[in-house]
Amino acid sequence: MLDLLVIATHPDDAEISVGGILLKAKSEGLKTGVLDLTSGEPTPYGTEKKRKEETSAATKVLRLDWRDNLGLPNRNLMANLDARREIANVIRRLRPKMILAPWEEDVHPDHVQASRLCDDARFFAKLSRTDMEAEPYWTPRLYYYLSIHLRNHPKPSVVVDISDQLDEKMKAVRCYHSQLIEGKAETFPTVLDDIRDRARYWGWSIHSGYGEPLISREEIAVTRIGSLFES
Repeated sequence: MLDLLVIATHPDDAEISVGGILLKAKSEGLKTGVLDLTSGEPTPYGTEKKRKEETSAATKVLRLDWRDNLGLPNRNLMANLDARREIANVIRRLRPKMILAPWEEDVHPDHVQASRLCDDARFFAKLSRTDMEAEPYWTPRLYYYLSIHLRNHPKPSVVVDISDQLDEKMKAVRCYHSQLIEGKAETFPTVLDDIRDRARYWGWSIHSGYGEPLISREEIAVTRIGSLFES
């Protein structure tokens, strides 16, 4: 069982978008995992072997309790029944208390399809009288994270302070050399500058150093008034 499951379209999406949240969760003693939906290949400087090595290195930095890859088709990901069932089976086995999924508003078609898949699989996982694995399960919380592809600024529901986790997050991000460093411009602003500065922008928005935003379609409960004063 996991406390937090991140579903990522491609290897490196989890690190870029919510690497700080994953590290913060570990610092609080929570069990964390990442389900990558595709290999992310082909890309200009990557290979299947290289991406697996990079993912393994990043996984160690994040200190994940679990990680797997469904091997769904990159560049041709579709929110179809077969893919939905595969994700639902993972949810039923791991029974996470919270899922972080890609936000639907994105220029990358795979990310758009992945967001729909997460919604559908969350519902599908609770169905009874099926031939799916394990027992029916409904994940209590589903939040969405923003992709690096976005050039607009959706209003988040919450911003998580990752100031203490920023350096480790960037270490995990840099593991993906073939995607974020190799063949990229070496002058400011680099891709790594963009990732770090976005975290700084969201940190600024909550009067902190660095942050990562999440969106919720569902109301967020507050059980202790004092928590509204915390920052």
